[in-house]
Amino acid sequence: MKACSSREAAKKLGVSLMTLQRCIADGSWMKAPKLQTVGGVKVRLWSDRDIKRVRKLMKNLQ
Repeated sequence: MKACSSREAAKKLGVSLMTLQRCIADGSWMKAPKLQTVGGVKVRLWSDRDIKRVRKLMKNLQ
């Protein structure tokens, strides 16, 4: 299982990075992966499972 960045996750989900970040900040319907420190920088590492879960949530909103 390869982890990907929020930018890559947004691309896989078919939304912009800004949209994904807004959904994370809003926190009302989507739980994002926890922040991890990589090389002194905090990032979210998205697994395939995380992306599938969010994709399913997005379908339920439509």
